[in-house]
Amino acid sequence: MPNWGGGKKCGVCQKTVYFAEEVQCEGSSFHKSCFLCMVCKKNLDSTTVAVHGEEIYCKSCYGKKYGPKGYGYGQGAGTLSTDKGESLGIKHEEAPGHRPTTNPNASKFAQKIGSSERCPRCSQAVYAAEKVIGAGKSWHKSCFRCAKCGKGLESTTLADKDGEIYCKGCYAKNFGPKGFGFGQGAGALVHS
Repeated sequence: MPNWGGGKKCGVCQKTVYFAEEVQCEGSSFHKSCFLCMVCKKNLDSTTVAVHGEEIYCKSCYGKKYGPKGYGYGQGAGTLSTDKGESLGIKHEEAPGHRPTTNPNASKFAQKIGSSERCPRCSQAVYAAEKVIGAGKSWHKSCFRCAKCGKGLESTTLADKDGEIYCKGCYAKNFGPKGFGFGQGAGALVHS
């Protein structure tokens, strides 16, 4: 078909794209009405487009078709999808089975990874996803609480004594200075 107007051709329908209806993406021009995901046909814009060769996709379909495979990918963190992508033309290949090493001399690095630190509160293993460091030790997020009142702590709101952690209020009441005006709030006098 001759290009009488000399305009650019749409990357999808190959018809002339005039300035008023032009969307540009990676050096190609598209009609606004043609700038759609090749799989789900959703409208695209500069924040939602993903390009593969001459094809345009929404980020979700691009991730399903070309992204990493396995649990937690393509659907958002924490979800389990059994969609193997057959609708996108993806052929599923079985991964080879896991075979543990038979090397009796595992490196110190491998031994360190295999072992984990213990939480001082519950004595259970603390793994990276649940780890909070305070008072020089690794704690579970759920165990990182004041030993007296049970209030949740942050590394900036804790005080430690004898391997235990406390909120600043409980620490002051139990281990701070004693006497008139201390431990009961500013200016309070206590007669005991």
